[in-house]
Amino acid sequence: MTAPTSFLYLKVTCMQLRYSMALGSAVALSAPAWAADLQLRVEVPRLTVAEYHTPYVAVWLQSAADQKFAGNLAVWYDVKKRDNAGTKWLKDMRSWWRVSGRALEMPVDGVSGATRAPGEHTLNLGNAKALAELPPGQYELLIEAAREGGGREVVKVPFAWPVKTADSSSVKGEHELGAVSLSVKP
Repeated sequence: MTAPTSFLYLKVTCMQLRYSMALGSAVALSAPAWAADLQLRVEVPRLTVAEYHTPYVAVWLQSAADQKFAGNLAVWYDVKKRDNAGTKWLKDMRSWWRVSGRALEMPVDGVSGATRAPGEHTLNLGNAKALAELPPGQYELLIEAAREGGGREVVKVPFAWPVKTADSSSVKGEHELGAVSLSVKP
């Protein structure tokens, strides 16, 4: 390269670098930095009944103000049935089914999974896609359980988004769910 050509090349390269840095800064500033640690503990009680089936469970978010659906976090159902036959019983979780379930094609990556045996189960929700898209506000995390040949139950745990201070809330189900707690940390 000759001197004028190399100067022009250097000038163009510097301009490209400056614009790409400016664009990168704009993108970084426009994306919310609302990372948080959300940990949900759900107790599935062992019921003394003649024929026990593990419950199907759905976990989702809704706005506290108007109960508008805000995102799915987990759906536990019988994923091992041939030809996706386990989805037949998803509609027994009626509250979740009405707001979201009937519009989903199962399985949903990062959301659906197998039913859980009786005991305490922990879900780490900090990286959930539904939270990444959640605008600021007051929300409820809902957990619904339904069991074949059994009952169904829904519990709600309130929380604020984005998380500003560490907090925890807990509720207790009456029959299909035991203790449910949500711990949040910024």
